[in-house]
Amino acid sequence: MHQTVKLQPVEAYKAPRFTVYQHRQIDKIEQLDKLPEHLRFEMKVVANVFPFRVNNFVIEELIDWDKVPNDPVFQLTFPQRGMLDDESYDEMAALLQGDHTPEDVFNLATELRQKFNAHPAGQMEKNVPEYEGERVDGIQHKYKETVLFFPSQGQYCHSYCTFCFRWAQFVGKATRFNNNDEELLHNYLAEHTEVTDLLMTGGDPMVMRTVKLRKYLEALKEPRFDHIRTIRIGTKSLTFWPFRYVTDPDAQELLALLKELVDAGKHVSIMAHINHKQELRTEVTKEAIRLIRQTGAQIRTQAPLLNNINTDPKMWSEMWKEQTQMGMIPYYMFIERDTGAKRYFELPLYKNWEIFREAYKEVSGVSRTVRGPSMSAGPGKVEVSGVSEINGEKVFVLRFIQARNPDWVQRPFFAKYDEKATWLDGLVPAFGEEKFFWQDEYDAM
Repeated sequence: MHQTVKLQPVEAYKAPRFTVYQHRQIDKIEQLDKLPEHLRFEMKVVANVFPFRVNNFVIEELIDWDKVPNDPVFQLTFPQRGMLDDESYDEMAALLQGDHTPEDVFNLATELRQKFNAHPAGQMEKNVPEYEGERVDGIQHKYKETVLFFPSQGQYCHSYCTFCFRWAQFVGKATRFNNNDEELLHNYLAEHTEVTDLLMTGGDPMVMRTVKLRKYLEALKEPRFDHIRTIRIGTKSLTFWPFRYVTDPDAQELLALLKELVDAGKHVSIMAHINHKQELRTEVTKEAIRLIRQTGAQIRTQAPLLNNINTDPKMWSEMWKEQTQMGMIPYYMFIERDTGAKRYFELPLYKNWEIFREAYKEVSGVSRTVRGPSMSAGPGKVEVSGVSEINGEKVFVLRFIQARNPDWVQRPFFAKYDEKATWLDGLVPAFGEEKFFWQDEYDAM
């Protein structure tokens, strides 16, 4: 039997009752009444194609409604017209304005979603492993030392982000990665002793009750899992529902579980998705950070660079400084992935590098733990290290931070400079080379 560990007296925080709004409840969000009717209709159109879910804490505490629609957290959580191409928007808008049934809307949405590259970077084809001769749904094993697990109970979030890389997890069972078999997870990890890191992902594992999370993680304290050194939990809860760690009924049990894993010798890291410094302004989030750090777990922060949300280098440098001051570790700036509503959020690669560089040079060494700008592409995490001119040719300087073949890591390679390129597949090798050094091996995988 495990014991509930109470770490310190927690200041009195009164949590609001958790209330969530999805696309059918948009009209119930009172703050939207001040917006023009055409904007509200546009939101409904887009919310019938891409997943929409927002909670009362985000609405009431994180959005500055005097700045809507340009407020960054509003852009981060509420659907925007530009997320859909004109053809897709017009089709859905016409259907909603005429006679229709829920089935009509569902069928059209399913058809439109086929355009948006639901599972990029070979997730379905190259990442899903086998165990005892059968494909293991709910596990991805892209990099030798890291296994991703998608617990079935964690396949939603407290609120959805409009740019979401994993939007397909929320729109139909056929497109989801998920598994609720802890024994299968444990058997797979026990067999693969090359794995050092388990990443619990989703959705958001922190929507689960602690008793569910414990059944996946508690066993990792056993000697047969000594090779599992790091347990990571990817989550947006730190800013979208910080009460998870402070006042939720099982908050103390959650903190106790983290402490038990740390005390058992595991490195526990909360991988906090924080897209804008505005998310850090509430006292309850600061309290959640303090309580997590008391357990011995670390908090690493990551976010993509997003057009219409966080393109200001000064915001990034200030956010990294604040995160460091609060005891968190800036970890990644990602490039908007080639999936979902990328057309609204993506920036040219050179612009990603310029913004990263401008922000990076304004922080001290303790915040330069952050890496990027990084593309989570098929062959691996590719960093845009810079733009340079070599022998009269303007090029992108690239390198793998992580790769399907570890031997590719940290080997510089070069692509022709292209102001329009937004992703790896839009680049061609520099200096007249026919292929990148890794191309043939990757194609053969």
